[in-house]
Amino acid sequence: MNRTSPEALAADLQRILAGPLEQAAATLRAAAEGGVVQAQLVYGQWLLDGRGVAHDPAQAVQWFQHAARKGEPMALNMLGQCHAHGWGIPANPLLAVYWFRLAALGGLDWGMYNYATALSLGQGVAQDRAAALDWFRQAAALGHAKSMNMIGSFHEDGWVVDRDEDAALTHYLQAAEGGDFRGQFNAARLLIARDRPDEAQAWLNKIPETATPAFLRKAAAWLASCTKHRIGASPC
Repeated sequence: MNRTSPEALAADLQRILAGPLEQAAATLRAAAEGGVVQAQLVYGQWLLDGRGVAHDPAQAVQWFQHAARKGEPMALNMLGQCHAHGWGIPANPLLAVYWFRLAALGGLDWGMYNYATALSLGQGVAQDRAAALDWFRQAAALGHAKSMNMIGSFHEDGWVVDRDEDAALTHYLQAAEGGDFRGQFNAARLLIARDRPDEAQAWLNKIPETATPAFLRKAAAWLASCTKHRIGASPC
């Protein structure tokens, strides 16, 4: 009996993923067992999410490890996430940073962002905001919207760089245009403060498209407070 080769499965991955979930999961597993790195990565994510298969974080970690051994940057990053959140493996911030750094060095924007976040907060590594900003800038140069938002925060709060709300707004707007809901919210905040309500409202309207329920509650609370304390035509 002829079997589809792992190479053919990898080449046809998008079609496989578009099919019925259980069938796609079974095909993904076959490709993963055949050594297809991208299939190992995607199948691991499906196990983590319980998509098309039973939720099994421990097995997901094993597939991420298989892909990571072949140098796949996203697999390195996912191992970092698993260690950071305790998904299928004991939470360990030191190991999380180890994997995030490898993913960052591998050129992955998400790895850069996660490593930079750990550096900025001192989670699992000594706090180093200067190094964090450098990694956020490298990720932003690759088009990573969440990193653009973080650069805006550095400028707004005066971390490493001088406080500069103009620069902060520029980066928040870049993040907002890139689809980051936090960037959209932060851009709206500064636009309201500059008495540019129409522009702010346009970004506020975008936030529910991608924001988490928790963030939506936070944004609603801020807006309620802003409205409550607004006096006359003065911005919040």
